[in-house]
Amino acid sequence: MNPRLAIAALAPLAVFIARADDLHPPKAGKVEIMRLQDVRPGMRGVAWTVFQGTEPEPVPIEIIGTWKGQLGPRQDVILAKMGGKAERTNVAAGMSGSPVYIGGKLVGAVALRFSVFSPDAICGITPIERMLEIEDFDQSRPSDARTPDRAASQRADAAAIPGELLGKLAAAGASGSLPDRVPVMTPIDTPLVLSGFSQASIDAFQPLFQQMGIVAVQGGSSASQLSMKPSGDWRHALNPGEAVSGILVSGDMSATGMGTVTYNDGKKVLAFGHQFFDLGPLDMPMAKSDILMVLSSSFQPTKFGNATEVVGALHQDRYSGILGELGAEAPSIPVTVKLRSHGANGQVFKQKDLHFSVFVHQKWTPFLMMLTLFNSLQQMNEYADEMTYRMSGDVRLEGAPDVKVSTMLAPGEMPVPPPMVLAGWWGDKFNRLFLNPVNTPKLKAVDVAVDLLLERRVATIENAWTPSTEVEAGSEIPIKVFLRPYRGERIERDVTVKIPAGMPRGDHRIVFSDAETMNRMQHAAAAENRYMDIPETVSLLNQERGNNQLYVSLVEGRPTFYSDDKTLPALPASILNVLQTEHTTSRALIGSPESAQEQFAIPFDQVVSGSYSLKITVK
Repeated sequence: MNPRLAIAALAPLAVFIARADDLHPPKAGKVEIMRLQDVRPGMRGVAWTVFQGTEPEPVPIEIIGTWKGQLGPRQDVILAKMGGKAERTNVAAGMSGSPVYIGGKLVGAVALRFSVFSPDAICGITPIERMLEIEDFDQSRPSDARTPDRAASQRADAAAIPGELLGKLAAAGASGSLPDRVPVMTPIDTPLVLSGFSQASIDAFQPLFQQMGIVAVQGGSSASQLSMKPSGDWRHALNPGEAVSGILVSGDMSATGMGTVTYNDGKKVLAFGHQFFDLGPLDMPMAKSDILMVLSSSFQPTKFGNATEVVGALHQDRYSGILGELGAEAPSIPVTVKLRSHGANGQVFKQKDLHFSVFVHQKWTPFLMMLTLFNSLQQMNEYADEMTYRMSGDVRLEGAPDVKVSTMLAPGEMPVPPPMVLAGWWGDKFNRLFLNPVNTPKLKAVDVAVDLLLERRVATIENAWTPSTEVEAGSEIPIKVFLRPYRGERIERDVTVKIPAGMPRGDHRIVFSDAETMNRMQHAAAAENRYMDIPETVSLLNQERGNNQLYVSLVEGRPTFYSDDKTLPALPASILNVLQTEHTTSRALIGSPESAQEQFAIPFDQVVSGSYSLKITVK
């Protein structure tokens, strides 16, 4: 080959390299932009992204062309090929938002990758014009937000597993791990760096992460010691090309979503070039990040890093990127989890206290509460197959009474591990608080304690006996109640039931039941009443019976009605007519043909199940 021709062919590349060497990493401030209409195939530029540490490095970019309407009507994508280190790493998760410049003008953000198996570092660039549109939005919410409740298959509704979130998680796992159709151009995955989470916890929730376009990876310290207040140097933080994280959980456990800053005008920051979760308006802590390494792969290249300090808050999560404000503070919920291990004598021999904060969002907060509790239980060395969990806690709110929670869970025949069932029950409490249609709850703090008991503690109500089933109104009758525990002698309890003086003659029943039997009708009423506010929702949650007690009720043949959080037994016909007239389809009046007057509850340190009805006749 003619040497002169070879030198001539390499000349443009040499000029490009010389220009890249002269460039300094971009800084915050106004910048000239290159409009999409001015981008041409063959143009050369540079992208900035962090491969290790905090300083962005230049990556050569060559424009292939503009792919018209690839993401929708009038939503064009710029195709380009990346060189330099990106040829080895490929287009990695975490590069989302890497700014691309041509001739010193900002073109857009690296945001998409070409297939998942392409050996070439082909990327899609979101034009900066589309990203700047994010500031035009305020409170509108996207209809296709990536939230845990939407990610799972609709088949979850039929799952016979306690807890809506738990059922959907199981259905997501059952739906398979590979999509039926792999799109040609896909948004770069957002690495969700999980620190303090076991691999078992990540694997259990992987189906939901995958369906939301999230790559869950284990990290190091991540957001373990972060304060949610912006640090003092926020004014000099998050220059274009630097790594940025949104914080979902921080503390002894942390979960952070990582990407790259595209633009910083000194106060507002644009990043990612595609949606994080497509939540629309939000308030999420925003932090600087330190990149440890980039895992090279033609299938799933990923950046690994840690959030280092909070410098502001994310306010918008839109289709073409995220918008954050430096110096702003986002709210979070402080959570304390106490795990206590009990020995054979019932004494606590070990206690572990966990402290962390959780991102506030009506769909994500319940899921994160579920995830963190499951992970807390999974990491205990005392975990055993026959273990029973005793849980109690307080959810403190502004402007409403505290929510008191209490339950026990023992292993059964379900294929789902008990920690997952307990986590689903816990997540549903927050689901009911956050999904009420009247107003959003403001949580001040959450405290929960879980006692780990070394054996399976369950007891089934077997029968009851009284010397005489014919009684007089106003009298007291002695009754023996029998329960059958798991692998043990039959349990016997002596109780005295008072028959009300005004009880009408005829046949009635004394019912010995578990919490599920007592709660069933109230749950049905709550499901039908669509406009309960926070105080009514809290009232219903606090009325729920604990499953470690046996409830004794006197049942009469007069109907009971349930309205919102209120139980209305034995209503006169005149009052019932007025209530039925006032109620609408959004506030239903649920009725039961009988009225059960709860007399008292017998506490057990076991999960009580079943029911037994003892027929009596009032003379």
